[in-house]
Amino acid sequence: MTSRLESLREEYQALRAQDLSLDLTRGKPSAAQLDLSNALLDIDLGADYRDASGTDLRNYGGTDGVVELREIFAELLGIPVAQLLAAGNASLQLMHDTIVFALLHGLPGGEPWFGQDVAFLCPAPGYDRHFALTQALGIRMIAVPYLADGSLDLAAIEKHLADPAVRGMWLVPMYANPTGSTVDEATARALVAMPAAARDFRIFWDNAYAVHHLSDDEPAPLDILGFAEEAGNPDRVFVFASTSKITQAGSGVSFFGSSPANVAWHKKHTSVQTIGPDKLSHLRHARFFGDAEGVRAHMRKHRELVAPKFAIVDRILTERLSGHATWTKPSGGYFVTLVAPARTASRAVELAKSIGVAITPAGAAFPYGDDPHDSVIRIAPTMPTEAELEAAIEALCVCVLLAEAELEASGR
Repeated sequence: MTSRLESLREEYQALRAQDLSLDLTRGKPSAAQLDLSNALLDIDLGADYRDASGTDLRNYGGTDGVVELREIFAELLGIPVAQLLAAGNASLQLMHDTIVFALLHGLPGGEPWFGQDVAFLCPAPGYDRHFALTQALGIRMIAVPYLADGSLDLAAIEKHLADPAVRGMWLVPMYANPTGSTVDEATARALVAMPAAARDFRIFWDNAYAVHHLSDDEPAPLDILGFAEEAGNPDRVFVFASTSKITQAGSGVSFFGSSPANVAWHKKHTSVQTIGPDKLSHLRHARFFGDAEGVRAHMRKHRELVAPKFAIVDRILTERLSGHATWTKPSGGYFVTLVAPARTASRAVELAKSIGVAITPAGAAFPYGDDPHDSVIRIAPTMPTEAELEAAIEALCVCVLLAEAELEASGR
């Protein structure tokens, strides 16, 4: 044991001497990915700044967003055009505003949430920004761990829905952040059909990675709004999406889709907040893509850049951590979840930081930052170059092994 610990410490000190500066924290597109959309910046609208209906998009109005772009993403997301709104660059802002509207005004047919005990179900590990948003708005979070096979614990969810305080649930249905798991049709139908004590219970269906495939298998998103209507709960689901990891996150487009009643409710409250989104950006996106197949073709270019990086992560983890840890092998999305030995994730992240490798804080993928096993480490492979990624994953593996050896040596 001592010799292994000493050997790992020597390897760790050698890494420290390299003066590394590597970052695996956030799932950002790389510069090469952003370059794929540079033609957006070259689209000269000139005098052609009207949409198909002839509306002058330079002016106020058009709060639903440009219809040509909504038509493209309605096909991609499986949502009727009339039930899909296009907005600014950040779907997170749409989620924030939707919750704030519910707090201040209540959902259709319901009372304002403000002043009540309001709780959200949070499949965990999950998206840290969802949890940060919920916590910032004073909403209680209930962690719902995934089952051993990576599926949602429907029995636990149904039990929680008997509590009238549970008004919402976060869910990334395709290639989830950070597990990479995908909700199947049977699970989706069960979620929209479950009885809920709160009449205004909503699922926040964040389809952030709907077209972010890593292989030739390109499944279409589930018709979640159709399933909800068939189940007799047409208003249960809010759908969110964006082009943030499709074109350029700093100037993209976000989308909100739901039932006609929910869309009318959302439009009512946004009408006093904005006179309309950046419709010229919408028009540029519509012309850049042309149609839904244009988006699919564009995302295959992303895949050519991204898939090799996921392969690098899997190769190095296999070489260094087999028998010591497990990890996901996603077929899409932006993350790999590394499950380190229990009680070592925080120490491994700390060790990595000390040698210049930035990792998302251990526990970030759990409500309140509380990973009950201190084992989950989120890896975001997309932004570094392949050489930087190799160096970062090699270093992370040493840190995980060293944290494990230290724990074993301590006898705890």
